[in-house]
Amino acid sequence: MLLKNFTLINRNITMNTKLKETIESVAKLEIPENRKEILNPFIEYLNEKISKNEKIAINFICTHNSRRSHLGQIWTQTLAKYLNLDTITTYSGGTENTAVATPIIKTLSNQGFAITKLSENNNPIYAISYDENTHPIIGFSKKYHDEFNPTSNFAAIMTCSEADGGCPFVAGSEKRIPITYEDPKIADNTDLEQQTYTERSNQIASEMYYVLSHLKQ
Repeated sequence: MLLKNFTLINRNITMNTKLKETIESVAKLEIPENRKEILNPFIEYLNEKISKNEKIAINFICTHNSRRSHLGQIWTQTLAKYLNLDTITTYSGGTENTAVATPIIKTLSNQGFAITKLSENNNPIYAISYDENTHPIIGFSKKYHDEFNPTSNFAAIMTCSEADGGCPFVAGSEKRIPITYEDPKIADNTDLEQQTYTERSNQIASEMYYVLSHLKQ
């Protein structure tokens, strides 16, 4: 049975209305066939882990761990909870650390996440909540092999072409899968900034929903 039949959606989750509406909206977005081909290896990997009753760790990796990798981590963890996939835990990292981009925080807040800034340094730490009764995701920029992340038996999802090309080997990963996205940074400080960030967030959310809704239970 596939989750796309919607029989296993977690109705007990205490998300706010705005976030639920965002999920319902992105779930309806059409995934182009060429993107499905890119996503299928991820689906196959996850189904293999599920068939073995193994816990699943996913590390989304981009160069600076400031935009796309955080969107991948946050949306996949949120959607796993929404679809009652309790064996999945997500992480993110970069080939270098910088800071979470402010438009990412603004975009996720607009889409219904409750976000609290925990520190005021050059690399702020955020508590990003998708559910009132679940520990928040802790968001900050870090290298993929940071002690905050798993050291073995994880899938490395390469979310940018720079990291994909510059990091051909990810130490500790059991599977490396490129699922790259255009950087919303191209619209920073322009009139299209918020639109571009929202589009990228929606794209990543819709594709991760597609992946998780095609898992076998």
